[in-house]
Amino acid sequence: MDRDIEVGIENEHENRLLRRKEVFFRLKFDGGSPSRVEARKALVNALRCRPNLLVIDWMRAEFGKREAVGYAKIYEDEDRMREIEREHIIERNFGGVNENDT
Repeated sequence: MDRDIEVGIENEHENRLLRRKEVFFRLKFDGGSPSRVEARKALVNALRCRPNLLVIDWMRAEFGKREAVGYAKIYEDEDRMREIEREHIIERNFGGVNENDT
């Protein structure tokens, strides 16, 4: 069920020390708030990055609007992401599935 989600980038910053790009975003949508999976797909398409390198740290719907704001990080490589990110954030974004297990 793909629906139209408009992505707006509020602020983008290159964090060279942690080897990642940090992005504050705004999503505009119809209907209910998008799931994390839907939001990740929309961000991957808008930012043209690999899905396994993008992590949504937080995302909140704005009261009374069909918009959500959030903060995401795009890592240079997967090893660096797993080294830095908290375990519950990785599990929220990837469902706790390790690509090597499939």
